[in-house]
Amino acid sequence: MPDMPLLKLENIGKEYFGNRVLADVSFSLKRGEILGLVGENGAGKSTLMNILFGMPVIASTGGYEGSIFFDGEKVNFKSPFDALDVGIGMVHQEFSLIPGFSAAENILLNREVLNRSVLENLFTPRVSTLDRATMNTRAARAIETLGVDIGVDTIISEMPVGYKQFIEIAREIDRAKTRLLVLDEPTAVLTETESQILLEALRKLADSGIAIIFISHRLQETIGLCDKLVVLRDGRIVKEVPVKDTELSAREIASWMVGRSVDNNPAARGRSSSTGETALEVEHMWVDMPGETVRDVSFAVHKGEIFGIGGLAGQGKLGIPNGIMGLFPAGGVVKLFGKPIELGEPRAALDSKMAFVSEDRRGVGLLLGERIDWNITFTAMQVQGRFLKGVPILGKFLRLRDDAAIAEEARGYIKSLEIKCTGPGQRAVELSGGNQQKICLAKAFCLKPDLLLVCEPTRGIDVGAKELVLGTLRRYNEEYGTTIIVTSSELEELRAVCDRVAIVGRGSVAGILPATRPPEDFGILMMGEKIDA
Repeated sequence: MPDMPLLKLENIGKEYFGNRVLADVSFSLKRGEILGLVGENGAGKSTLMNILFGMPVIASTGGYEGSIFFDGEKVNFKSPFDALDVGIGMVHQEFSLIPGFSAAENILLNREVLNRSVLENLFTPRVSTLDRATMNTRAARAIETLGVDIGVDTIISEMPVGYKQFIEIAREIDRAKTRLLVLDEPTAVLTETESQILLEALRKLADSGIAIIFISHRLQETIGLCDKLVVLRDGRIVKEVPVKDTELSAREIASWMVGRSVDNNPAARGRSSSTGETALEVEHMWVDMPGETVRDVSFAVHKGEIFGIGGLAGQGKLGIPNGIMGLFPAGGVVKLFGKPIELGEPRAALDSKMAFVSEDRRGVGLLLGERIDWNITFTAMQVQGRFLKGVPILGKFLRLRDDAAIAEEARGYIKSLEIKCTGPGQRAVELSGGNQQKICLAKAFCLKPDLLLVCEPTRGIDVGAKELVLGTLRRYNEEYGTTIIVTSSELEELRAVCDRVAIVGRGSVAGILPATRPPEDFGILMMGEKIDA
């Protein structure tokens, strides 16, 4: 039946640890249709897709309510392998690539093409060898479908983060059975040019008959790509509207998501807190960070300033803060208030009262299996000796963890950052991506740093949370005079919250401009052209 939906969800509901995250969610999707699924972080999008894809976390936490129909048949996937078998592919927000493998090896992982050998009949299939020529051809075809130029032999650890996203999607495209593709924030790590390439490729895939669920916080992209829009708020569908032939605006969608009107420029910079004194000096710094190599960077940041670092993916902007914090091999001179910082030693940076929010919140920023309050306070306890109390035992004082103070500190940040959770004792792994990002910010604020370095603060965060996070950075800067360096792929985000913005290209600073300069001036710098400051 041509009009029968490929996918139909009926009355889907889910509770986590007594917390209702989905209630009575129903919608359908036709073959070749692109459905945009939007909502604030914590609205239930990822949980809904985990149910659809049979992720183990759903079964291990009591299952779900409601019914799922795929191609007319009622399904209840027990694992992602069940979903893959019927033709559902999913690209998660967090990468699942093997860093030491090539692009081709990752794309065809668990579907390798083998050169058959007579020895396998006598011994084991393990004596067969990989048919690398065929694998490379298939991988190249999948990459070419996406319209990007990535060598099939390129090692994942040597790729810029945007390329990794393309490899994730190419892996799903290569599967012969794929009929439904679920993409969770696929453009969050891409530049504007890369995003446009991907969106055009997705439309071609839809035209070939593949249905797509597109989850994104970039609302303008959703409007331009999708056929239908479903808006989740607090685990319920509040709007389901066609996109084509409908005058939708990003502001209107954002208001549905958050239940209130949303400012287009949520954290517009008012006055600068800069004193003119130099806080950070960087001279001829190089950083050996895979995919983000920094060759020769020099700049200075004023005390109390919010300083932005932008540029295209893979040009070195993320390497700068990672190098300053000692996370990758680096050289050159870095001084904080005139005092040299030992590079290559993260503890030296922390002892100098610097704090860091990594772009990799799951890999670097969080102790996923630990409680929220422990995540927020652990570094302050370890580096600064806070949240400890002296207890007399056998005539001596021992310093033990002050659980009451830890919980109280966490409750303050949960309230101020509007972290959606059951309380300080909930584990970080149980939170949505946006709320995990807020935990990373809370951990940095808890250190009360003189210099705060923040990488991609709103990556994967919805428009309401973005307003809150950028506003929080600005407020923290104004109230405490903290010097902040923000590194972001979003130029408008930098222009909204920063005093000055440095554009990085080919591993060095192409130019530094006041944030009030028009966007096209920054675009000229990104293209490698010079411009007067």
